[in-house]
Amino acid sequence: MSFGLSRGKPLDVAPGVVMVSDEELPPLPDAALTDPEAGRVDPRDWFPHRAERPDRRFEIEIGSGKGTFLCQQAALSPEIDYLGIEWAGEFCNYAADRVRRSGLANIRMLRTDATELIRWRVPSGIVDVVHLYFSDPWPKSRHHKKRVVQDRFLAETWRILKPGAELRVVTDHDELWAWDREHFDRWCGTGPCPGFDGPTPPYEEISFAAPDSAREGELVGTNFERKFREEGRTFHATVLVKRSPPTTGD
Repeated sequence: MSFGLSRGKPLDVAPGVVMVSDEELPPLPDAALTDPEAGRVDPRDWFPHRAERPDRRFEIEIGSGKGTFLCQQAALSPEIDYLGIEWAGEFCNYAADRVRRSGLANIRMLRTDATELIRWRVPSGIVDVVHLYFSDPWPKSRHHKKRVVQDRFLAETWRILKPGAELRVVTDHDELWAWDREHFDRWCGTGPCPGFDGPTPPYEEISFAAPDSAREGELVGTNFERKFREEGRTFHATVLVKRSPPTTGD
């Protein structure tokens, strides 16, 4: 397993770098197969503000594309650190160069499989928001296993989120939304939630509110959204909030 490779050329931006290096995220050790904690690496340590402000908010975007959302939102939220994860090398490098040129020090980019990173590398209870906008719908039945939203993904996302933290989802794809909706109804209802032994339901669903960086009439303001709006497509959006186990005596 090699879920520690950034597979991209680091790009300098004071006071740190944009692309996460192999030194910051080394290969997953063999011990992780028997001890899940063995491969954990705290991504908050990749940001230059960490030593001064260990309580800074930390958010992850899965599928950052060319970095439009990250650059827009990070510029308005300098007190929040953002990790953008993108599998497509061309897009990841484009986003990293865009961040470098912007001078924003609160964004890091990583080229890897986001679902595997969350499963094997991210410690529990450290993330304030996971953003999942316009993920690949993988429309063919034989490819449905590649879709981001799966029972394991929802279990691992619940694990890495802080209590009350959010998974925010937007898509334009009706069939993918039906797939997502089937999973969300289980995980925000009575289950079953395979591979999960936490509270039932694990999540509470609330309405999606546009971030400050979105333009009027936009949900998020990514390149995909703006392109799809010109094509007249419809959109689906929701927010899943992590519920915590009840405290003793409740």
